[in-house]
Amino acid sequence: MPLQEPLAYPDKWEKDMTFRRIATEEAFIVPELAELFHHISRTNWSSLDIAILRINYRDPTGPRVRRLLDLEEERLAEMDREGVAMQVLSLTSPGVQILEPGLATDIARLANDRLAETIARHPTRFAGLAAFAPQDPAAAAKEMERAVRTLGLKGFILNSHTDGRYLDDEFFWPVLEAAEALDAPIYIHPRCPSDGMAAPFRLKEGGIENGNFENAAWGFAVETGTHAVRMILSGLFDRFPKLKIVLGHMGENIPFALWRLDRMGGVPRNRNISLQPSAYFKRNFTITTSGVECHKALAFSLDMLGEDNVMWAIDYPYQESGPAVTFMDSAPIADAVKHKVYAGNAERLFKLSPGA
Repeated sequence: MPLQEPLAYPDKWEKDMTFRRIATEEAFIVPELAELFHHISRTNWSSLDIAILRINYRDPTGPRVRRLLDLEEERLAEMDREGVAMQVLSLTSPGVQILEPGLATDIARLANDRLAETIARHPTRFAGLAAFAPQDPAAAAKEMERAVRTLGLKGFILNSHTDGRYLDDEFFWPVLEAAEALDAPIYIHPRCPSDGMAAPFRLKEGGIENGNFENAAWGFAVETGTHAVRMILSGLFDRFPKLKIVLGHMGENIPFALWRLDRMGGVPRNRNISLQPSAYFKRNFTITTSGVECHKALAFSLDMLGEDNVMWAIDYPYQESGPAVTFMDSAPIADAVKHKVYAGNAERLFKLSPGA
């Protein structure tokens, strides 16, 4: 679908602009959290997350930290070069969930303020998802309301488990009540498997240098997919039927497991739920393409979930913009569907102004 308001964007793009491109899983960090991650990376913390913190934050002047901190120079230049109209920004994993509750609440509030300030300077280029500290659900709910109603942020970012606990735990229900009341989605982003499921991911030669096994290669999907399936099979979506959840990485493998989830975990076997797992997934979840540039996986996901339930994402700066654009530009799907994946579904879910 052609852009309706091309003057909302730079006069010249190097990429074809037949489609508006909204990238929906794009990371940033604030200096205060980067400094905390730097200090944590030098400790003997036993969590699997430590490997990623050591790679990314041992050198606080390294290229990954630089790109996460930058919101207005290198990032915008790359967006212009690759024809990306907008990034939906969120605080990078593992976010504030590894901090003690008071500090986590303070850092989340600070990050949300900084994010809103950046969006105010570039309202046609950025939208944002708010961080919150689920360690303190009451404080989290207050910050979620402030982030949406006062700051104008479009949803929330959660990095899977918090201290080994998942959103089906009633402890977190104030967070879910807030999200449902605000009609704003929660993007469940990966982090490494929790301590309770970590042992099989501790490869003999060490983690990230041995194939990314505990993180992006496999652990992320196992952890985050497990979180989402727990929510579905627990009956949570009967309690919160209007709650909207976003999963990246082509749905963390769940679309490919829906038939078996219905067969082995659905009604009538599972008395916790009133619908089949696949019905909840299609009703309450939207997935993104972040980090999965595979046309066959895209085609399967569209066929299984429907064209309204898939959004495009880059996963910047962990993935490069160019290949993600090429992947979607060349996808063998109808232009009307491509428009929905590239922008239309994000505009609807995050309440973004079309063509703005």
